[in-house]
Amino acid sequence: MEISYNKLWKVLIDKNMKKIELKDIAGISSSSLAKLGKNEPVTLEVLMKICEALDVNIGDVVEFIKKV
Repeated sequence: MEISYNKLWKVLIDKNMKKIELKDIAGISSSSLAKLGKNEPVTLEVLMKICEALDVNIGDVVEFIKKV
């Protein structure tokens, strides 16, 4: 399975927020933000911080895509 954070980027667009603002508001590191940008795995703690900062559920920011 592959991870996709496309839903996260859509939420940021809807909230008119930039990635760097998310980093500051959620209190996540630049390396975590870089991993998100590359659709690489991040810790559940990072995802929880993002969800709390954006007031969304985890399903609103990440999805798993089955490889074909």
